[in-house]
Amino acid sequence: MVHVVDDDESLRTAMTRLLSAAGYAVRSYASAGEFALAYSEDLTGCVLLDVRMPGPSGLDLQASLARRANPLPVIFLTGHGDIPMSVRAMKAGATDFLTKPVQGSELLAAVHAALQLEAASRRERVQGQARQERLASLTGKEREVYQRVTTGQPNKQIAAETGMAERTVKAHRAEVMRKMGANSLAELVHIAEALGSPK
Repeated sequence: MVHVVDDDESLRTAMTRLLSAAGYAVRSYASAGEFALAYSEDLTGCVLLDVRMPGPSGLDLQASLARRANPLPVIFLTGHGDIPMSVRAMKAGATDFLTKPVQGSELLAAVHAALQLEAASRRERVQGQARQERLASLTGKEREVYQRVTTGQPNKQIAAETGMAERTVKAHRAEVMRKMGANSLAELVHIAEALGSPK
């Protein structure tokens, strides 16, 4: 889905035709405010955004989107761009800054790149959520073994410091590996790093 936000109706129509012909689903909005009202956290795709519009500017909308939990990638398309404006937009996370008139191939390449970025970000979020759920399924003892194993402690040390028998530590460790979906210690450590510090 490509969300086209521009106050120029003829440009919105031209962009919708071009993007639809390339196989994209398109929604268009006449202002940043109209898009903001239609926005919900489950929206997917990218935003093709004009900089200067009546009411909130494209840069204002970009700043508002950046504060959301799952911000959509933003491509700026403007007839009034300058270097400081493009630098500001890129520093704030825009994936591209195009000037009107834009070549169709250049626009489609920018949209393709932004959608690839959004899809990768969505996969990462889903994966992270699944890992959090797996972590939450660990029992207290399993969580303790998980924390110690992923910081490099061997079974014997864990047993000595926790008062568990070494075979119990091994059993908990095997269960941790199974629940966390890790096939090796290296993979478990990688999962722990992705999750950050245990809560």
